[in-house]
Amino acid sequence: MNGVIDGREMHAATVNEHEARAAAGITMALGATAFAYANFDKLFWPIRTVSTFLAFDFLLRVTAGIERSPTGLVARQMARRQPPQWVSAKPKRFAWTLGLVMALAMAVITNSGVHGPLPRTVCMICLTLMWMEAVLGLCLGCEIYGVMVRWGWRAPDDAFEVCAGGACDLGDVETGRRGTT
Repeated sequence: MNGVIDGREMHAATVNEHEARAAAGITMALGATAFAYANFDKLFWPIRTVSTFLAFDFLLRVTAGIERSPTGLVARQMARRQPPQWVSAKPKRFAWTLGLVMALAMAVITNSGVHGPLPRTVCMICLTLMWMEAVLGLCLGCEIYGVMVRWGWRAPDDAFEVCAGGACDLGDVETGRRGTT
């Protein structure tokens, strides 16, 4: 979807930041609940189910967009009364790809019957990243994406128009320093 910011149409695909943050909150709540059952009650079917669901949800976000994922549909309803805050989709897709990798790893690990420090660590990293996005509005995956472009590990493109918190601010691509573009 292309949004309009300050009266100008965005050239690259965009995502409503409010929906993305709401979806992060939903995934965090699901993951935290499943983690609590696994960690405290030694009941593992919730974490197996939730990690598999989240892998599917992130796969849909990456391939079809947040508007097609189950948590994205719920998030859209949660954010419907707020005016959209459009941000570039490419950094969000990169962040969701990181989420997909971690959720898929958790699905494989937990459904293989592995318990202990490995799934706990992966799950805590996921929960921390989702909390940062939902509560603080800090998309660490978007920040990493911006750093990769500034350091020349990815080519800049039209997706760098507007990102929450200035994550897409290219600054001086040659030096990697942030500044106005």
